Amino acid sequence: MSRFMRLNTLRNQILLGFMLVMIVVLASVGYFTFDQVSVLLRNNAEKHIQQTAVQTTGKLDALLQQINTLTAQVALSATTQRLLNEEIAGHPISFGDRQMLQQEVRKYEAYATGIRSLELYTADYRRLLPLDDIRLTERVSSAWIDHVDEEMGRLVWFGLDPQNPDGVVAIRSIRLIDKSFSHAGYLMVHIEKSYFELTDSTMESEMRESMGLFDQTGKTIFSDFPAEVDSKELLNHVGESIAVGGKNYIAIQKQSEAAGWTLAILTPMDYVTEGITVLRTNIVVSGVVGGLLFLIFTFILSTMITRPILNLIKAMRGARFGTLKPSPITSTTMEINELNNSYNQMVVDLNELIKVVYEKEILQSRTELKALQAQINPHFLFNTLEAFYWELEDKGEEELAHIVVAMSGLFRYVINKIDEEEWVTLGDELDHAERYLKIMAMRMMDRLSWRIEADEASRRVPVPKLLIQPLVENAILHGVEQRVGPGTVILRVEPGSRLDYTKVSVIDDGPGMDQEKLRSLYAVMRTGHVSSATGHGIGIVNVERRLRLSYDTATDGLDIKSEKGQGTTVTFEIPNEYGSDIERENDTHRG
Repeated sequence: MSRFMRLNTLRNQILLGFMLVMIVVLASVGYFTFDQVSVLLRNNAEKHIQQTAVQTTGKLDALLQQINTLTAQVALSATTQRLLNEEIAGHPISFGDRQMLQQEVRKYEAYATGIRSLELYTADYRRLLPLDDIRLTERVSSAWIDHVDEEMGRLVWFGLDPQNPDGVVAIRSIRLIDKSFSHAGYLMVHIEKSYFELTDSTMESEMRESMGLFDQTGKTIFSDFPAEVDSKELLNHVGESIAVGGKNYIAIQKQSEAAGWTLAILTPMDYVTEGITVLRTNIVVSGVVGGLLFLIFTFILSTMITRPILNLIKAMRGARFGTLKPSPITSTTMEINELNNSYNQMVVDLNELIKVVYEKEILQSRTELKALQAQINPHFLFNTLEAFYWELEDKGEEELAHIVVAMSGLFRYVINKIDEEEWVTLGDELDHAERYLKIMAMRMMDRLSWRIEADEASRRVPVPKLLIQPLVENAILHGVEQRVGPGTVILRVEPGSRLDYTKVSVIDDGPGMDQEKLRSLYAVMRTGHVSSATGHGIGIVNVERRLRLSYDTATDGLDIKSEKGQGTTVTFEIPNEYGSDIERENDTHRG
C-alpha cells in the first residue's frame, strides 16, 4: 500500500492520464479516419459538383431566356397586337389574316433552334395558328390556363407536352399594349427535348458526371443517366450515396429559377474519394509522430508543474480558514508565477465582492421596507370616498353624493381579489354595470340614457366576474359617443333560446358597423390577437376568451349584430347552473 502511495504522485498521474488519453485519441483516429476523410473529400467534391450544377443551370437559363425573348417578340409584334386588338373589338380575324399571321410567325421560328411549333389562341381559347379549329382547352388542362392567367404575361414553363411526350410546352398570356395591357390571347411554344441536352461532348470519359433534367412533376426532359437509374428514387436521395450497377454515386440537384425544373447530377464515388489512401497514410504517420512527441513533452511538463504547484497548494489550504489572504510564494516558472499572481488577485477580488454583496443586501432590505411602508391599503380609498359621501350629504349635494357611492362600489368590486370571487351572480354584474352607467351618465349628461331589463330569477345565475361591464363600456365608447345627439344603451337579460339558458344582450343605437368591419371583428375574436394600434376590440376579445375558458363548449360565445346606421347588439347565452359547483367551492374556501 505504501509503495502504491509513493507512486501515486501528481506527476505520475499526469503522465499516465495523458498516455491513456493519447492512446484513446490515436485509436479513435485510426478507427474513424477513413470515414472522416471520406466526408471531407466528398464535401470538397460536392462543392466542385455544385459549381458544375450552377454553370449548367446558367446554361439552362440561357436557353430558357432565348425562348422567352422569342415568344415575347411574337406576342408584342405589330401584326399580332393589331389582329388581337380587332378580335377584342368584335371584328373576328379572317382566314387571310390568319395566313398572314402564320407567315410572320414562321419568320421568327426560322431564327430559333429547337422550336417545333408556335401556337396562337384567342382569349376565348380558339386557335388562330396553326390553321385549324382545335381549342386551347383541348391541348392543356384548365389548371395550366389558370396558372398562365395569374402570371400576367410572363412565360410559364410546364414541362412535357401531355399530347406529345417528345416535346416541352411553355405558354404565355398575350397583353395588348394599347389597351392597358389587357388580356387578349395565349401563345404556346412547343420545343424539342433535344434542345435541353446540357452535357458537353468534350467531357465524355468513364468518370464524368451524369446529368438529368426533370420538370415540376418529376417527368424526365433530358437524362444521360445509366439505364439502371430510377429517376424518382434519385430525386428522393439527393445528397446521399446511391448504388447503381455495382458502382456508388453521389447525387445532387439544382433548381432553375426561370422554369422551376430540377437539374440532378450523378458523380462517381471513385472520383470523390480519389487520393484517400495517401491522405489516410499521412494522417496515421502524423498521429504516431505526434503521439511520441506528446509523451515526451508531457513528461517534462509534468515535472515542471508538480514541484512549484505543491507550494501553491499549501498557501491555498491556509485560505480555507478565516479571511482569505494572498500567498507570498513566488516561482521562477512564468506560468506558475502567473498562476500564483492570479490566485492573489482572486483573493483580493473575492474580499471586495464579499463586501459589496453584504452592502447590497443591507440596501435591498431597506428598499423593501420602504416599499412595504409605501403601499396603500384599499380600505383607505373606500373610507375616503365614504367620507366624501357624508360631507356631500351634509352640504345637500345628493347627486354628487350618489356618484361618489357608485364610484366606491365600482372600485370595491374591481379591487377585490379574483381568486376570492372568480364567480359572482348575474345580479352582482348588473349592479356593477349600473354603477358604471351612472358615472358615465354624469360625465355625458343628456347625451346618454340607459336602462336595465332583468327579472329577479335571472339575477341569481352564476357568471364569471367582470363579464358584462366591458361590453357596456364598448357600447358607450363605440356606439353612443360616436353618434351625433343623445344615445341609448339597453342592458337586457332574458331566457335563452335553449332550456335552462339565460341570454344577455347589450344594445346601443350608435352608428353601427358595415359588414367588412364586422367580419374583421369576428376574425380578431377567433385569433384572440388585437392588431390595431389603438387597441380597439380588446374588451370584446377578452370577454370572448373568458366565455370560452369558463364555459368551454356550453356556450357559443359572443354574437354581434350590426348594420351601418342601425346600432349594434352584442349577445351571449350561458347555462343557468354551470358555475354553481365552482361558486360553492369558493364559498367553502372562504368559510
